[in-house]
Amino acid sequence: MFLQIFIILFIMTVLTKLTLIGLNIKSVQQNVKVPSEFSSVINQEQHEKAQSYSLAKARFSLSQLIFNQVILLIWLFSGLLDELASMIEAFSLGKLTVGVIFLLAFNIINGVISLPFDWYFNFKLEEKFGFNKMTPKIFIIDHIKQFFLGLAIGVPLLYAILFFLYKTGENWWIITWAFIVAFQFVMIWAYPKFIAPLFNKFKPLNDDKLTSKIATLLDSCKLVFKDFYTMNASIRSSHGNAYFTGFGKNRRIVFFDTLLETLEDNEVIAVLAHELGHLKRKHIFKSIIISTVGLFAGLYILSLAVKNQILVQSFGIETTEKYMQLLLFTLTVPYFTYFLTPISSWFSRKNEFEADEFAATHAHAKDLISALLKLIRDNSSTLTPHPVYSKFYFSHPPPGERIAFLKSLETESL
Repeated sequence: MFLQIFIILFIMTVLTKLTLIGLNIKSVQQNVKVPSEFSSVINQEQHEKAQSYSLAKARFSLSQLIFNQVILLIWLFSGLLDELASMIEAFSLGKLTVGVIFLLAFNIINGVISLPFDWYFNFKLEEKFGFNKMTPKIFIIDHIKQFFLGLAIGVPLLYAILFFLYKTGENWWIITWAFIVAFQFVMIWAYPKFIAPLFNKFKPLNDDKLTSKIATLLDSCKLVFKDFYTMNASIRSSHGNAYFTGFGKNRRIVFFDTLLETLEDNEVIAVLAHELGHLKRKHIFKSIIISTVGLFAGLYILSLAVKNQILVQSFGIETTEKYMQLLLFTLTVPYFTYFLTPISSWFSRKNEFEADEFAATHAHAKDLISALLKLIRDNSSTLTPHPVYSKFYFSHPPPGERIAFLKSLETESL
């Protein structure tokens, strides 16, 4: 019964993804002229570049989607998972160690398989449209760092989860849930100070005028951030962004150097006000609560599947060890949750509108509009996504919808 449900959901998910990508490609292809509301800031050449870039990414995602589904089916139905498990179990290392090695080996193999796609995206697609700044050396070094960082974090994490799974009885899933939640908070704390610097250089913001404006904004928002940093994002890409991260003493605001090169000071302040809006409207806290509840439900369902060996029996897997059931769960659960995507996207867009409203109150809507228009132009974002595609996937409102909303707030700006 589980296998039949999975196959149905698998087919529905893949067909829906293919249909949505196709609709978006058609929408981009049909809109060859700059929409009238953007014609004063984006010319025809820039629009054509954005449309070509969007089509290239869509076709790339189409190829990657088909490839990934084929690889998944091979893993699930070819017997390769049993063979991989048998090879590792032959060393008689104990269930926990075998489980950790098995899960790591699976992820390493998948990572190697996906490398050509990563290479093509950066050095062909992004390069063609002038966004890639990464060298082959940086690409290789990044992947080496990611590999060893994955081992440093993943090995202890997997050992802990498998220990709970094997050694703590039927309530293992509650203990695992509590552990993962605590682990996530540790990672949020550690990321800005110990992990992010492994990949980028961070320097204190050396601009007294901008720093003064930031301090005024923070004061009006009743927030305290001691550290403002710039990040050398330009070594990999010309795309711009800003974010805040961490908590406690490790909390910091980070600007991509590419963003600071593109925007005027008042526009930077407006973008920062938007990001602070997420904090003040408790969007991050709400997202953590939702993910924590989702994790709780997911682990409970996994506990039932492990107890009844539903997953291994459904796919005819001979290795019935719990680590195998854990892997099968992570591989199949996305197809059971895929159709929740539009709900998640709607929630995210709602948060973006609230953050924009906050920014319009503590900065100027017109400055955020001009900043967004520059980012849309410089990032070659399509102005004409298909409405169904955007409703399903977009975490941010489409450009036209968002700019119209901000214009309605202009009179409310300070």
